[in-house]
Amino acid sequence: MSTRPSPLCTWTEDVRDKWIDYNGHLSEPYYVLVLGHATDEVMDAVGLGPSYRSSTGSSLYTVEAHVRYLDQVSPGEHLEARSWVIGSTEKLLWIWHELYAGGTLRATEEILGVHVTDSRASAFPEEVAARIRDALVAPGPNASRSIRVGVPTQCH
Repeated sequence: MSTRPSPLCTWTEDVRDKWIDYNGHLSEPYYVLVLGHATDEVMDAVGLGPSYRSSTGSSLYTVEAHVRYLDQVSPGEHLEARSWVIGSTEKLLWIWHELYAGGTLRATEEILGVHVTDSRASAFPEEVAARIRDALVAPGPNASRSIRVGVPTQCH
């Protein structure tokens, strides 16, 4: 029986009152905001942090993201985002985030980011690529899901 690997990094943040929507729960853009902060932590962990960006002019740009909203988050809750690197190529980084509050999984997000230099996709420097390889874990069963609704047999 395999055990789940520890996250590469964890980001914590408290829900702010201004993030609460008209239904009394965390509004959907704030899930993405908090998970964006978690992406920044992953970038730092693999060597793509602020000093790298300022010294090279290179960064990671998100090209695709998929969020699953699994449970509501209430005002005042403490959020914990756990993050893993689940895939990469010479230019792409695939990140998996899980967002918890009160020990309950509330959302997941997977991000596909491309390394960019001078407005063009570029290969990761070897030291960053090595850190990515060291952090790499197998994708879990919920990665690469897509939205599916019953396919109509004919259009009206």
